[in-house]
Amino acid sequence: MALKKFKPITAGTRWRIGNAYAEVTTNVPEKTLVEPKPRTGGRNSSGHLSMRYRGGGHKKKYRIIDFKRNKEGVAEVLSIEYDPNRTAFIALLQYADGEKRYILAPQGLTVGAKVESGKTVAPEVGNALPMRNMPLGTNIPNIEMQPGQGGKLARSAGSSAQLANKEDRYAILKMPSGELRKVLIDGYATVGVVSNSDHSLQSMGKAGRNRWRGIKPRNRGVAMNPVDHPMGGGEGKASGGQPRSRNGQYSRGLKTRTKGKSSDKLIIQRKNGSKISK
Repeated sequence: MALKKFKPITAGTRWRIGNAYAEVTTNVPEKTLVEPKPRTGGRNSSGHLSMRYRGGGHKKKYRIIDFKRNKEGVAEVLSIEYDPNRTAFIALLQYADGEKRYILAPQGLTVGAKVESGKTVAPEVGNALPMRNMPLGTNIPNIEMQPGQGGKLARSAGSSAQLANKEDRYAILKMPSGELRKVLIDGYATVGVVSNSDHSLQSMGKAGRNRWRGIKPRNRGVAMNPVDHPMGGGEGKASGGQPRSRNGQYSRGLKTRTKGKSSDKLIIQRKNGSKISK
C-alpha cells in the first residue's frame, strides 16, 4: 500500500496524509452484492440517543462479504475495491459458473489472480482452507471460531494471526494483540495478511473529514461540569483525576473481563505475557 502526502495549499491539506489507493482498480461496486445501509445517528429503536458523537456523513451502501468461503472451486479476481464500511480493501471474485462474491483482499492479491477454497487446496495467498491442513508459521486472517460460522478474527486492515502450533482438536494462534489462544482446528481461515496495512498511518488533516465519515466532535470530560461527567468541574484547568468514562468506569488498571468466562480455558497467554488465571 502507498500513502500520499498532500501539498499544503490549504489548511486542511497541510497535515493530511491519505491513501493513494494504488491497489484499487475500480470505484463502482458490483450491483448484485450491495444493499442499503440506513443511518441511525446513534439512536436506538426507541429513538433515544444511545451512542454519542455520531451523525451525518456521506451515504453508504453495504457490501455483502463472503466470510465463510464455503464455495469450492477456482475463482478469478475481477477487481480490488474500496469498502467504506471497513478498513481493509475487498476483492471481487467470479467463479466458473458466473457467481460473483466479495472477499477481504489479502496483501499482494492482484486482478487476474486465481484463488480457491477447500480442504485440499494449497496454502497460498488468498486461498481458504482448514487450519488443520496449514503448515506451522502461516499468517492467517479471517479466522473461524466455530467451523462453518464464518471468519470472526483478524479482519481489519493489516492484521493476521500466526499459526503457532497444532493439537488434536485445537490450533494455537498468536493473535495480532500478542495473545496466545486455542481455536478449533477444523475452522477455515484465509492465507495471507489483510490488505491496506498502512491504514493506521493516515491523517485526516482537518475535522471536516471526520464529519464526512459521520463522526461528530468529541468533547473532553475535563471541559464539562460535574453534573455532566465525573472528570468535570474544578477551579481553572483541573486535571480531572483518574481518567474514567462518563459512567465512572476507570480507563486504566480496572479489569473488565468477566471472571470465570467460558473461553478462559482456550486462552494460553494474555497479550501482556501473563498466564490467565483458571
